[in-house]
Amino acid sequence: MNANTSFHIPTSIQWQDNRLSILNQQELPHKEEYLDLFEIEDVFEAILTLKVRGAPAIGIAGAFGLAMAALKYETDELGVFFSQLERDKEYLLSSRPTAVNLSWALERLYHLALQSSSVNEAKTELLHEAIKIQAEDEDMCRKIGENALTLLDPSHPVMTICNAGSIATAKYGTALAPFHIAMEKGKQFKVFACETRPLLQGARLTVWELLKSGVDATLITDSMAAYTIQEKNIKAIIVGADRIARNGDTANKIGTFGLALLAQAFQIPFYVAAPSSTFDLSIETGKEIPIEERKAEEITHFSGIPSAPADARVFNPAFDVTPGHLITAIITENGILKPDYKDSISQLFSELQ
Repeated sequence: MNANTSFHIPTSIQWQDNRLSILNQQELPHKEEYLDLFEIEDVFEAILTLKVRGAPAIGIAGAFGLAMAALKYETDELGVFFSQLERDKEYLLSSRPTAVNLSWALERLYHLALQSSSVNEAKTELLHEAIKIQAEDEDMCRKIGENALTLLDPSHPVMTICNAGSIATAKYGTALAPFHIAMEKGKQFKVFACETRPLLQGARLTVWELLKSGVDATLITDSMAAYTIQEKNIKAIIVGADRIARNGDTANKIGTFGLALLAQAFQIPFYVAAPSSTFDLSIETGKEIPIEERKAEEITHFSGIPSAPADARVFNPAFDVTPGHLITAIITENGILKPDYKDSISQLFSELQ
């Protein structure tokens, strides 16, 4: 296969002058719509309603949202400025509490601003730091993809769930990065994407994104995963992550834990791809990760049409936690981690300091 020069890797976030432009992922795959966000409330709503989604992209959007809000503060007093900044930081953080990238990005901006000697300096530094976070994320994703390609063989079918791709990050993605980068190198993966109930991020987003990039993508329902692994000779599963505990326990989109159990049953590798910002060293195990529960309507309705009894009780966790012992390797921009994760994660971050 020759190198593909015609494909397009879609991206989801751009800063333009005084506003944040995002790809409205609610409208995919039917409509490619970009929304201009001018106010912090717009960014909050976009994160909350999954117009922007994916842990790294949420962090980038939150960073730009905080910087954008700060540009509009009408005060020259640093104390007042910092008070308003802290208020808005906490406001944005409440939009999606599980994804650690959001708190990581917001805290990074906030603590940088605290070092400023004037309000104007703080405003400038906040915007520059948000731009820097986005550039760093693209570089991290490329490195993650390159590292993943040392573990994955393009001739072997691979499975994934949810969307850990270019539209969930600055570019390339995490779990989908090796597929995009392989296309740049003229290599082709065959990817089976779980639809990802109940919001269909795999169907609406991953398949759309991979087809845009030229990747050979096949859609399956979540409940078809076991049979597909058996019949299509799946050789590996790779997923993203929203938060990783000190012992390697990993929170990701609901359904990930089940795929890890299937990987164990079929004796195939189960990989997690995530940047260093997704690790939360303040928690020892996955039991400490808050799991967001979302509205019942996401399950009781389909495209706004009721699909269950009106009085049905609903349990709708957005994430599950895969124990570290089920994870073959965690692929980061700084290398590939192997069990025992408590040791390898600790060693990685001690080297980064």
